[in-house]
Amino acid sequence: MSRRHIAVVGAGMAAARFAERYSALGGKARVTLYGSEPRAPYNRVLLADVLTGRYDAEAITLPTGDADLRLGAEVVALDPGARLLTLADGATEPYDELVLATGANPLLPPIRGLRREDGGGLREGVHALRTLADCARLAEEAMDAKRAVVVGGGVLGVSAARALAALGPQVEIVHQGPHLIERQLDEDAAAALRDALLTLGVEVYLGNRARALTEAGEVELADGYRLSTDLTVLACGVRPRTALAHASGLAVGRGVLVDDRLAASAPHVFAIGDCAEHAGVVHGLAGPAWEQADVLAARLSGADPDARYPGSRPLARLSAGPIEYAAFGEVHLDPAGPDEDVDELRLTDATRGSYKKLVMRGDRLVGAILLGDLATVGDLARALERDDSHADAPLHLLTTTHGAL
Repeated sequence: MSRRHIAVVGAGMAAARFAERYSALGGKARVTLYGSEPRAPYNRVLLADVLTGRYDAEAITLPTGDADLRLGAEVVALDPGARLLTLADGATEPYDELVLATGANPLLPPIRGLRREDGGGLREGVHALRTLADCARLAEEAMDAKRAVVVGGGVLGVSAARALAALGPQVEIVHQGPHLIERQLDEDAAAALRDALLTLGVEVYLGNRARALTEAGEVELADGYRLSTDLTVLACGVRPRTALAHASGLAVGRGVLVDDRLAASAPHVFAIGDCAEHAGVVHGLAGPAWEQADVLAARLSGADPDARYPGSRPLARLSAGPIEYAAFGEVHLDPAGPDEDVDELRLTDATRGSYKKLVMRGDRLVGAILLGDLATVGDLARALERDDSHADAPLHLLTTTHGAL
């Protein structure tokens, strides 16, 4: 009798985590990861550190347990009814369960002049930063660059700018939002982050949209101001990779729609990671992807057949030299708004460039921001997860270091 076959479409962080956990939990099925890249799964969160040379490419490889790796094997079609997948070379392979972990593509902003004149790809000097191949090309060009512009001031944009500054070019960030990393940071934390970037020589243009790349190699802003550059890095977020799921008839919103079992709309099909949409949310962060992978591994291995994914409280974190921040939970609740039971506690040290904020609902911690000092991040994450009462002295959460990461 042949072993049950679990096919995983994708070989990124979510896929690797699922395979490793499935193996660790004693799953008996044969697991195959089909990846379009020629490399084994790796930690994309560390690409900026590969760019600076802090890690080499092999150091960020992820474990995959006992899974079979089919690298350079792009899946181009799915037939959920027949339980078959088709590879780019025309071969078809059967499966018993299918896990979609197709990830996401870099979001290309509507900037004139991004692409080559033949329409075949990004023009010379323009880069996305999503793969190790992207990282290698960018590192090579950065060695001779004098100036670089990063379009986008979110998590990826700040990471890329910090990495490029370490390589030597003068770096400028163009960000359309009102402040840096506005999804996770508040205005005060973002201002402190901007000051930290300035110490690295990184200039930030807020409330600005890049509208064109000129023939002279300049980034033209919406107000007409032009920034000369040798390198342009696009860091405008990602879009779930759902074309394969959509073409096979699966229900797709912004991502592949899944329920608490992480099951898609067809039997024996599941989705995890950046391509999955659960309860209206596409996270696009490593933490939730791994949490989803853990739940699905528990279900399909039989270790916990009733495991459910309740959603995530993602943690956004960067720790590199003078720039350190962490943000998680509900950080944008307004104490003056309709939720009258919300309080904010803040500690600021301008001389050290640190900023700490707790968001409390009643006596419960619901969100936090740390910048410049991450000593208590472990304690805060555990307090948020446990939902403990902190009625007596909530400020201890900002000062204790017992068990902190």
